[in-house]
Amino acid sequence: MSVTAVPLRPVRRSYLVWIWVAVAAAIVIAALLARQGDAALVREARGPGVVTTASGLQYKVIEPGQGGPHPTASDVALINYTGRLIDGTVFDKSQQPSPMPLSSVLPGFAEALKLMPKGAKYRFWLPAKIGYGDRAAGAIPPNSELVFDVELIDFIPEAVLRQMQAQQSMMGGMPGGAPGAVPSAPSPR
Repeated sequence: MSVTAVPLRPVRRSYLVWIWVAVAAAIVIAALLARQGDAALVREARGPGVVTTASGLQYKVIEPGQGGPHPTASDVALINYTGRLIDGTVFDKSQQPSPMPLSSVLPGFAEALKLMPKGAKYRFWLPAKIGYGDRAAGAIPPNSELVFDVELIDFIPEAVLRQMQAQQSMMGGMPGGAPGAVPSAPSPR
């Protein structure tokens, strides 16, 4: 069997340069897109009054609140909040004050709430690693940086809340709904 050799024409050096420039540009663009969220967090970190913690949480005090104690991991915080993606898309907003047990929220969200005194309003930025990580959650894509505006109205220990709920459920089973209340008339059918 014979192989016929076909001479290849040499490629012009200028073509090779353009190919390598295009490959380098594609790599740079891909890296920039991958770090877009991180870049937004870095920009926020340079803003006036923004504090960055060891975990990467960034926060800014909008209103300092009343001072005094802060919630702990075993507390339930009563808050108003708005949650947004880094591009400004709102993914969640409280319609009324919402109870949030610090033991069952995102790690970065709990960390931020523990920094706030009653009456404070903060904005905080959660990198994905202390947010949802590589999981998607509803309208939140995987590896998303999150921005929250939060007002801490009050907080109480979770054990106290459970005790209050137990007392309410016991009172709910009594005629009239509360001790000493006049029983209501049966409803017409």
